Amino acid sequence: MAEIDKLFKLMVQQNASDMHLSAGGPPYFRIHGEMVALNHPPLENDSVQALIFEILTEKQKRAFVETWELDTSYWVQGVGRFRVNVFMQRRGMGAVMRVIPETIRSAREMNLPQAIIDMIDTPRGLILVTGPTGSGKSTTLASLIHEINLTRKEHIITIEDPIEFVHENRNCLINQREVSSHTKSFSNALRASLREDPDIILVGELRDLETIQLAMTAAETGHLVFGTLHTNNAPKTIDRVIDVFPQAQQSQIRVMLSESLRGVVAQTLFPRHDKPGRVAAFEILTNTHAVANLIRESKTHQIPSIMQTQMDAGMMTFEYHLTRLVADGKVDKASADNFLGKKEKKIEELKTGTQIGVKSPAGQAAGGIRISKG
Repeated sequence: MAEIDKLFKLMVQQNASDMHLSAGGPPYFRIHGEMVALNHPPLENDSVQALIFEILTEKQKRAFVETWELDTSYWVQGVGRFRVNVFMQRRGMGAVMRVIPETIRSAREMNLPQAIIDMIDTPRGLILVTGPTGSGKSTTLASLIHEINLTRKEHIITIEDPIEFVHENRNCLINQREVSSHTKSFSNALRASLREDPDIILVGELRDLETIQLAMTAAETGHLVFGTLHTNNAPKTIDRVIDVFPQAQQSQIRVMLSESLRGVVAQTLFPRHDKPGRVAAFEILTNTHAVANLIRESKTHQIPSIMQTQMDAGMMTFEYHLTRLVADGKVDKASADNFLGKKEKKIEELKTGTQIGVKSPAGQAAGGIRISKG
């Protein structure tokens, strides 16, 4: 057993989602979204290197020494799987390890909105799952692939860096490929996958123009393609995809995207207000005729209005979902308002009121500063 396995075991026992090792400080666990330092002496750089290198292959060690970055996965028998990122920082080496549940929960067990489950009921198209790092994108995608695995008979190819959730063949044949271990790059694997008779392709991350273009082509040519992006909401995801391309190509890409896009799911995690844990808030954009027209005509700034007026088509804004979560007692109202920018908006309104001299009945400016009567 590797020395670090003891920390992995403790991590799972403490219900932590992530473990951070960093030269110059103690190990940290992220528990229910908060960083918690372990009662452990600060780690020297040599100690961090020893802990990390013990679980790497010689090839991985050489790759890290050459690039100073490494993504991989690690499995501890009887404990679980972990996604590992190794890096260099000011005081030496560091690493972040994330727990990957061995049991994949179904979409219904995860309480995913029905609109997301309905979105995958199609033979072709592009589905994008977006959100910041640590927002649960991989978990959502795994549950959707698992749902398909249970209900359809198709060939699924996943391209990941690294492989996170491990899928066993149920009704589907699933081939999972890892960048650097099974293929040189996302684009190489995606290009090759089109000759491997897939029905469904999952691309772990749409990182560059070539990968995005290949994913859109695959969706156009009769495949169901899942991909992830690091964007904050659904409408901005459309702009992000289009802006990756040179200006001269963007008109063509708008047409392609308007025809191939099935929908966008944006998500983020909040600490639960009613009990320990975290809960996901979602924003859902489905590609209706109205949305497709706005994409083609470069009027994506109007998409939020469409999302509010076409909720019967499966649309849902963050504001709507958070309002429901707050009403159910699952999310604290202050956290929801902060995420939606309402706190900043109120502060700006107060500042504006003070500047223009708006008076309250007590003879004070809106900002609470007494105005001279002299």
